[in-house]
Amino acid sequence: MGCAPSIHVSQSGVIYCRDSDESTSPHQTAALSQGAAATLHGLFVKTDAADSIPSVLAYRSRQPPPCPDPRRQERGEPAAAGRARARRCCSSAEAETQTSHASVKASTTEVQIGPMRLAQDPVQVLLIFAKEDNQSDGFWWACDRAGYRCNFARTPESALECFLDKHHEIIVIDHRHARYFDAEAICRSIRATKPSEHTVILAVVPCISADQEETSVLPLLHVGFDRIFMENSSIIACYNELIQIEHGEVRSQFKLRACNSVFTALDHCHEAIEITSEDHVIQYVNPAFERMMGYHKGELMGKELTELPKSDKNRADLLDTINMCIKKGKEWQGVYYARRKSGDSIQQHVRITPVIGQGGKIRHFVSIKKLCCTNENNKQLYKIHRDEKFAGDNSQAESHSFRCKNRRKESIDVKSITSRSSDAPSLQNRRYSSMARIHSMTIEAPITKVINIINTAQENSPVTVAEALDRVLEILRTTELYSPQLGTKDEDPHTSDLVGGLMTDGLRRLSGNEYVFSKNVNQSYSHLSVPITVNDVPPCIAQLLDNEESWDFNIFELEAVTNKRPLVYLGLKVFARFGVCEFLNCSEATLRAWFQVIEANYHSTNSYHNSTHAADVLHATAFFLGKERVKGNLDRLDEVAALIAATVHDVDHPGRTNSFLCNAGSELAVLYNDTAVLESHHTALAFQLTAKDNKCNIFKNIDRNHYRTLRQAIIDMVLATEMTKHFEHVNKFVNSINKPMASESEGSDCECAPNVKNFPENQTLIKRMMIKCADVANPCRPLDLCIEWAGRISEEYFAQTDEEKRQGLPVVMPVFDRKTCSIPKSQISFIDYFITDMFDAWDAFAHLPVLMEHLAVNYKHWKTLDELKCKSLRLPAENN
Repeated sequence: MGCAPSIHVSQSGVIYCRDSDESTSPHQTAALSQGAAATLHGLFVKTDAADSIPSVLAYRSRQPPPCPDPRRQERGEPAAAGRARARRCCSSAEAETQTSHASVKASTTEVQIGPMRLAQDPVQVLLIFAKEDNQSDGFWWACDRAGYRCNFARTPESALECFLDKHHEIIVIDHRHARYFDAEAICRSIRATKPSEHTVILAVVPCISADQEETSVLPLLHVGFDRIFMENSSIIACYNELIQIEHGEVRSQFKLRACNSVFTALDHCHEAIEITSEDHVIQYVNPAFERMMGYHKGELMGKELTELPKSDKNRADLLDTINMCIKKGKEWQGVYYARRKSGDSIQQHVRITPVIGQGGKIRHFVSIKKLCCTNENNKQLYKIHRDEKFAGDNSQAESHSFRCKNRRKESIDVKSITSRSSDAPSLQNRRYSSMARIHSMTIEAPITKVINIINTAQENSPVTVAEALDRVLEILRTTELYSPQLGTKDEDPHTSDLVGGLMTDGLRRLSGNEYVFSKNVNQSYSHLSVPITVNDVPPCIAQLLDNEESWDFNIFELEAVTNKRPLVYLGLKVFARFGVCEFLNCSEATLRAWFQVIEANYHSTNSYHNSTHAADVLHATAFFLGKERVKGNLDRLDEVAALIAATVHDVDHPGRTNSFLCNAGSELAVLYNDTAVLESHHTALAFQLTAKDNKCNIFKNIDRNHYRTLRQAIIDMVLATEMTKHFEHVNKFVNSINKPMASESEGSDCECAPNVKNFPENQTLIKRMMIKCADVANPCRPLDLCIEWAGRISEEYFAQTDEEKRQGLPVVMPVFDRKTCSIPKSQISFIDYFITDMFDAWDAFAHLPVLMEHLAVNYKHWKTLDELKCKSLRLPAENN
């Protein structure tokens, strides 16, 4: 069933009539033939200005062309008479025309360019005539006969508007009467737009008498016209002109537009591609070629290959052999040494294919180049691949490509990737690279072994085998296979228990006991006192907060004076400093209510995971955000997300580890499938509490898209605090951030390398690393604070061990028995396994000399106690 056309009137007076694009019924235009309007086949019709015509008259009366009669044409019958006669045509002819038009309207033309098969939609034509006359009618009905979609515009403004809306393939401009509008000015205005590069513009010029000399077309070509058409109102003449344009320029332009997809593919190809002329003049190189060779595209275009420096490592006759082969039209492939812009020689596997063009002659040579995997190319491989987009997530695999065969015996000096301003020699001697430490401690991911084997096999393999192994490595680099496997150290039970307890989700449940939270997470917070403002803070608290920007800020003093509510006071001060209310477009009262709700859902009975810990992590996060390099690589949304994530990252923590909850069969462990149980709960509850009451909903006024981005960033950062993926996060940061930084600081000769920290993936790594370091920054605090935190976490672990024994659950960390545990040993193990490498990497990025000095002092403190066989926080003499 046919649908009635819809009408749209533009501001400039273009009146559009749109038929249904889906129906092919011949009756959908027949409705217009009744009354004032006749058959309209074109999808769009231009009439007089809309504001001067009633909407009922928006359809111009346009009759089908008169039946062809050569005898009447020869006698020069006036067009008006022809149109009058057309009105007497039988209705069956009109119905027949409509049917054929409907079938044409739905059809497309198949075009082939090389191996590509393309479907070309019906041509769109724009007629620009100040007044309708026989010439405009001729083109109109020619479009109708050809099945083209046609628009009609009377003014320059409406013409430009219509073209920018539809991007016509053909434009016909009336150049006969300068008094109505400037045809050349219209052409120039259209040519000034981007879509016009694929449009053919036709100028209708007046006929010249026999005694007049024909003028040159050059002025019109310079203006922007492509062709001229001598005035001829014959529908056949107009039809022939349009058909020739379609099969000539329009189809050629359509094929050229299709080439954009080929160039897009080339630009995103990981293989280096170079296209030259038959004379070896460079015509195109893709971004992968630029990265491989160190040149910018502008330095290569138009140059002959002979002008570029050559490597002296090739055989003397190799170039002659290659030229002899490709000039015969044969493909050549083999190994070739090329010289980068820096002067380094790299070994490539090259395939050169001749391209036959006009006249059956070779017109181009296409070269596809890949780096061979050899020890000689390792450094170059790193410089090239570090700029690839996948370097952020997959750089651990690449880092293995640049190491020696025997990774287990390797020890790398981390000084090359870290900044050092600390004077603590004991700490310097303990600084190894994260990867070296992982291997030396038998914490090795399966992917590490696989990649080492592949790299070793590649060194002496034929080219075809090396290529196949390259494909294997590419697959491995796109897969999450970097979670380390844990070994055991019988000689160090403290370390084994600590690492095992933090890096696993727990053992299978061995008893019927279930752990239930001692606190109702849905508690009402109506009992809370009226929140204070930043300006109403008591003097004793305000005095402490004056020092909150210092790393040595004492969070325990704030805990004491606020009656264990430090998060509200510190949070308001920090959020005000970073302008969080302005960013979220929320009031300070809403923010205060939110802080109170969040703090109320931290368990004050926990010795460690309470709101004081949350405030401490918030303080560390704010401190890190103040560092120049961190600030320069994160945007405003990242800062706000980091501060919120730090605030909520442990909300409703029960004071027990994930392993305990899994073994106890807690409701949360069941809900989250024993995976990142607490971290998932912290984020879910935080958003539930925020959305529960409009009074504390700090997200209620921000845009939906901003909210989704902010929410994802918060979730990602909180989940990053889960320890099972600790080494994965650290390794990715080292390989994606630290090592490229170190290479640049050493004066890398790859001038085209972008700033690797600007990739969104690397921004995510920075945010994860920042909150991870803030979460476990206790060993980097001043000694007194470090000792206090060590005592609190130990007490929490002691309480968990006690409860595991009472309930008959597996004891996750047996070493944390309050009767036998050595706190100094546990701290030493924690620093060795988790802290040193991570803060080395973070210090190299953010430059944190004060923290590294504290870490050295604190480590020395624990070492001294351990050497003296002291199991407590301090020497007995210090406790008195």
